[in-house]
Amino acid sequence: MLPSFLRSPVGIGRILTLVVAFGWGLASVVDAQVTPPASNALARQLVSNPRFKAAVGVFDRDFDRFVNELVKLTEIPAPPFGEGPRGLAYQAMLKEAGLENVEMDAEGNVMGLRRGKSGTTAPLLAVAAHLDTVFPAGTNVTVKRSGTRLMAPGIGDDTRGLAFLLALIRALNEAKVETASDILFVGNVGEEGPGDLRGVRYLFTKGPWKDRIKRFITVDGGNLDLVANSGLGSLRYRVTFKGPGGHSWGAFGAVSPAFAMGDAIARLGRLQVPKSPKVSYNVGVISGGTSVNSIPFETTMEIDMRAVSPTALKDVDAQFKAIVAEAVSAENAARSTANGRITADIKLIGDRPSGTTSPDTLELKQIAATMGVYDKVPVWEVSSTDANLPISLGIPAFAIGRSSGGKGGRGHSLDEWVDVEKIQAVKDFELAAALILSIAELP
Repeated sequence: MLPSFLRSPVGIGRILTLVVAFGWGLASVVDAQVTPPASNALARQLVSNPRFKAAVGVFDRDFDRFVNELVKLTEIPAPPFGEGPRGLAYQAMLKEAGLENVEMDAEGNVMGLRRGKSGTTAPLLAVAAHLDTVFPAGTNVTVKRSGTRLMAPGIGDDTRGLAFLLALIRALNEAKVETASDILFVGNVGEEGPGDLRGVRYLFTKGPWKDRIKRFITVDGGNLDLVANSGLGSLRYRVTFKGPGGHSWGAFGAVSPAFAMGDAIARLGRLQVPKSPKVSYNVGVISGGTSVNSIPFETTMEIDMRAVSPTALKDVDAQFKAIVAEAVSAENAARSTANGRITADIKLIGDRPSGTTSPDTLELKQIAATMGVYDKVPVWEVSSTDANLPISLGIPAFAIGRSSGGKGGRGHSLDEWVDVEKIQAVKDFELAAALILSIAELP
């Protein structure tokens, strides 16, 4: 017997809404005022649809192509600010996969549109994977294979995401799967450290699609059970302390940038920050000076501060800047400034906004419902991904993984690896595709 919810007029109406929303053989469009399905029972209607099953079958049949494209893309170097060659190759592959309006924008992002049903009012969904890796130019990116394990720098983060998107596009097209919303598929630049989210920052603030994207998913994570709905914000600075310098003997007693910087580091190290929700700070790079017997005229430190809460990040940022000012004043008061004073130049070198897409949103309720069909419960995660940027703008956004159970490892290392065992890979494809399509159906 059907549960009481499904026997009620409202429940039946929602099932019909789901069937209509998918439009797979039915000529109708989503009513923007109807609440989308949000239960496991309704999500089962999604994944049991013959066209969805056919799309999974296409990936199964063409699995070798997915693996070959993964290898091909991995072996095109994409260091920070050097993603151009990989971007051009990916642009051509998006065209070949059958997308419309394929282009590369001024920042280097490549993208193309897969249209939903004609006349739909469902908002545009963007689905992305990032082109760049953390590895510098000249890194050997040749893929090595041992059984089903592929090893090469960047093969998981995030080249597997790029290859997945290509396979998804082809599978949807061949199976003639229609979605309520248009889907913009994106290979974006600048996700890794020094890139500072420059790709998605341009996409959402300057690019041609900036005012149309209303939902965003990035395929960038090692485990499909984890959904990164909280963006870990960070602020990064390069602080340069300057002074008159001089001989270590002859100018002894003069102010020193090294002492000012050391004082600032010591003060920062004593700073108490909240443990829950967590706030962190770190001095990661220290440099400066010319010789052991010279008072330096310049020293530099680079600092990283992180928090999920925008308010907490703002607070620790203000405290850090106050500490630098106090250290400069203390050094100028402690020693001679006859030949010049200590100054500090604080330069922002990284700004990743923070925030959270609540599990209570329509989108994440649907993600939970769809995962429930596969007997999974999403684990909401804090991470720093391309989703940070749209989350900070109030746009529902999150990151999903590339595989289940962590079928990969050693990310950001020269021996990074992924497992392409076919049976598990097909299951991973099915779950990831279901999650993406469920969001594409929301009004």
